Amino acid sequence: MSETSETPQQNPVHKAISRDGTVIAYERSGDGPPIIIVGGAFNDRATAAALAATLAPGSTAIAYDRRGRGDSGDTAPYAVDREIEDLAALIEDVGGSAGLFGLSSGAILALDAAAAGLPVTSVAIFEPPFQTEGGPQLPDDYLARLATFTAEDRRGEAVEYFMTAAVGLPPEAVAQTRQSPMWAGMESLAHTLGYDGAITVRPLTADRFAGISAPTLTLASAASPPSLQLPARAVAEMIPGARHRTLDGGFHDVPPETLAPVLLDHLTATS
Repeated sequence: MSETSETPQQNPVHKAISRDGTVIAYERSGDGPPIIIVGGAFNDRATAAALAATLAPGSTAIAYDRRGRGDSGDTAPYAVDREIEDLAALIEDVGGSAGLFGLSSGAILALDAAAAGLPVTSVAIFEPPFQTEGGPQLPDDYLARLATFTAEDRRGEAVEYFMTAAVGLPPEAVAQTRQSPMWAGMESLAHTLGYDGAITVRPLTADRFAGISAPTLTLASAASPPSLQLPARAVAEMIPGARHRTLDGGFHDVPPETLAPVLLDHLTATS
């Protein structure tokens, strides 16, 4: 079930209805096999727009607002399973099957959706932030502290805590980011950091994704630290037939013009 609205000089905004009644807003670009872009922390459909536009000539790229973001609803209480149901509603709305590309915490969500048996034709993921042995570990009270910041509407503190505790940035780098134009947008999505945290803290066990049958590609940036590159390799080793590639890019980022051809080759060839 879906609704559609349109704003001037933008793609029409479609609205799928998730199982619990939550509205999930999304945009479509292009004409071809559907690829749903599953964003990570601080991502909404606007941040996925550049990649969607680059994918569009060879696919129908779907950029959506995860629950709690943009024009999507946010029905309490939150659970990771509700986000999997959101993806199920999107897949149904765009034709009944789709490829998934997930980045960062969205990569884990995409894998969870495929493992749950959703009609996923193929999966590509970029640097899922699993905690691996020898790598940085989240504090035991990470989710509790984020919940406190959210309950008290301390958005700036929530963003700072995420960037230091989860990303591992030094305080001086966070202070610099606080002065940048992007900070306001990050604060506006601070209440969803606990959602990304709930996705990320689930342990990467050897059998967690072993049941995924959809062709799977894991990706990492050559400029990312080992703590981000190694989980992508680990996931590829756990999924039968999965492949891994390292691409030229920056810290936890690969530009759309580099990423899109790789995604199209994998996600449309298996659609």
